[in-house]
Amino acid sequence: AGGKLTLGSIFIGAVSPGPSFVLVAKDSMSASRKNGIAAALGMGAGGLVFSIISLLGLHAILINVPSLYVWLKILGGCYLIYLGVRIYLQSKETIELGHIERARAKSCVKSFFIGFITQISNPKTAIVYGGIFATFLPLDFPVSLYFILPPLVFVIEAMWYLFVALVLSSSKPRAAYFGSKIIFDRIASAVLSGLGGKLVYGAVSNQP
Repeated sequence: AGGKLTLGSIFIGAVSPGPSFVLVAKDSMSASRKNGIAAALGMGAGGLVFSIISLLGLHAILINVPSLYVWLKILGGCYLIYLGVRIYLQSKETIELGHIERARAKSCVKSFFIGFITQISNPKTAIVYGGIFATFLPLDFPVSLYFILPPLVFVIEAMWYLFVALVLSSSKPRAAYFGSKIIFDRIASAVLSGLGGKLVYGAVSNQP
């Protein structure tokens, strides 16, 4: 029962809008379906990492070492702000057929790692994973869960973002993006920068 509640809670967290959704959506519409899928797999890999370190006691470490959590929030926030600024600076670039073909040729490995880094750059995700595991898993959970839960978490995270990538890389969403690129990009930029700024502000303002 604890494992089912854990996975259900993680699914709810995965489908909640956030920087990961914004990144997969933008990559799927602006580059290609393959890039969106690669980014989605990167998100899944990030969830896999969080699940493993949460099982190893990340939640307890962050609670007992507040300064570590503060620095993780600052670094994660700065990374999201950096992504937001990059998207803003590229928002005025026009997209022509040749540019689209080059975008499709963009390294899927790069999309994967950007997705992975985006997923693990949010320390709140670490707290959420750790909190879910601490709440729903018994203290004496079997060793087999170390080998069962992380792959299931990967599947949940990756499948959701794969769904996002497949839907938003279809013709109509992409046509809408290309028709209003500057608006979409600036919205994405504002969301990522805003979330990053909120992380940094929260970390700094809570310090004595």
